[in-house]
Amino acid sequence: MKNLVGKAAAVALSAVMAVSFGSAAFAAEGYPVTVDNYGREVTIADKPEKVLTLGPNCTELFAALGLSDLVVGRSLINHSRGPLDEYADKVNAIPELNYSSATREAIISSGADFIYALDWEIGDEGCNIDEVGQYGMDVYVNSATTLEEQYQEISDIGKIFDIEDTAAAFVQDQKDRIAAVQEKLADQEPLNVLIYDSGNDGVFTCAGTNFESLLVGLAGGRNIFEDLTEKQWVTVSYEEVLARNPDLILIHDYDSPSVEEKIAEIKSNPTLAQLDCVKNERFGIITLESVLPGDRMAYAVETMAKDFYPDVF
Repeated sequence: MKNLVGKAAAVALSAVMAVSFGSAAFAAEGYPVTVDNYGREVTIADKPEKVLTLGPNCTELFAALGLSDLVVGRSLINHSRGPLDEYADKVNAIPELNYSSATREAIISSGADFIYALDWEIGDEGCNIDEVGQYGMDVYVNSATTLEEQYQEISDIGKIFDIEDTAAAFVQDQKDRIAAVQEKLADQEPLNVLIYDSGNDGVFTCAGTNFESLLVGLAGGRNIFEDLTEKQWVTVSYEEVLARNPDLILIHDYDSPSVEEKIAEIKSNPTLAQLDCVKNERFGIITLESVLPGDRMAYAVETMAKDFYPDVF
């Protein structure tokens, strides 16, 4: 009887040691991870294995951080002119979840366990955060309006995917490149810039709270509608644009209408045609995904600065 008791105790002790060892190993890997996503606490129990990136900026950031192999679906390809050359192979290898905005059905049936999404790609319309949580999907929302917020997003992704050194190095590279541009522009007066997404009954442009407005400022420009802060995107009258008299018009490049069509719209508009920058064809071009918060902060600043101040660069 004593022998049986002794064996049972040994088995029990072995089981406890195995569980304890396993727990210690699990803790050593750094999980679970809890991060603050703009006031919403997100806890990740284990390293995600199947990811959806809803937005071209989200997708390319994952490629830039070496995480593209984990991405099983991407969306909003229609808002992209294609990835940067250094990430093209990785991004193009990722399956399309949807060419445009991701549908509820596509998200739910994807089998993903983690979603990194533009804030307007996952919300009340279609599939929302609470619903996907019921399907075992954790969501981290991309919604930065400052460099510091986007740097924090990258840092959080580094924690979630256990690549903190890679994330930190990427952030430092962005900071260094932006600082280099600012150093070159130190003696320049800010250029007044109209951001032209599209035109119809006025100009659809970005307001002062938009991430793009920040990037324009870092590139040596000043968004002429930076004083509008209630919404990120606004429609302003052609007459108001004329009154604010921009030095340059920065045009968004995405699938349709083309940049050439937009320039033709601007030139044929009787009000906008009065602007000196239109008469002198002072246009800059930036792809839409380049001004969304993601991996292209330095790239966008460098690209716009060259359009704003061609003699400096």
